[in-house]
Amino acid sequence: MPDRHTLEETERAMKDHVGALPLDFAAANALSNLFRAANAVRSELTNRVLRQHDMTWTGFVVLWVVWIWDGMETRHVAESADISKATLTGVVKTLEARGLIAREGDEQDRRLVRLRLTTEGVTLMEKLYPEFNAVESEIIGQLSERKVSTFTKTLRDVVNAVEGQDEA
Repeated sequence: MPDRHTLEETERAMKDHVGALPLDFAAANALSNLFRAANAVRSELTNRVLRQHDMTWTGFVVLWVVWIWDGMETRHVAESADISKATLTGVVKTLEARGLIAREGDEQDRRLVRLRLTTEGVTLMEKLYPEFNAVESEIIGQLSERKVSTFTKTLRDVVNAVEGQDEA
């Protein structure tokens, strides 16, 4: 028996193992497929793009969030990257040491710290992100435009359900 199983094999094994329990198998299958898809995509992007730039997934997400918002306070970066403030501290130390990110104090409240990309950080993101997006495009390119639109809307609906927000 192999250690790696298809989605269908995993769904079947789950049903065989816990089929007698009163469970919502459609929900379990949908979300286990979501987890597996997310992990597969993350792995693919890490292996094909981020490693070439000596970048971790978390380091990339932090750079991306700070880049697209042209700077952000640390607690908001941690929240946007879905990491703890303690994890962010370590990631920022690494990115600072590489000259990619800088901390700035807030003039009105010295307790607050904003992060900004350095010139080197911006240059890296302008090079790295098109490479990253090319792999994203390749992965999604196997789906029709209609499926991509439906998929995107469905994922937004899931996120909004979890976060308790209504789509505007």
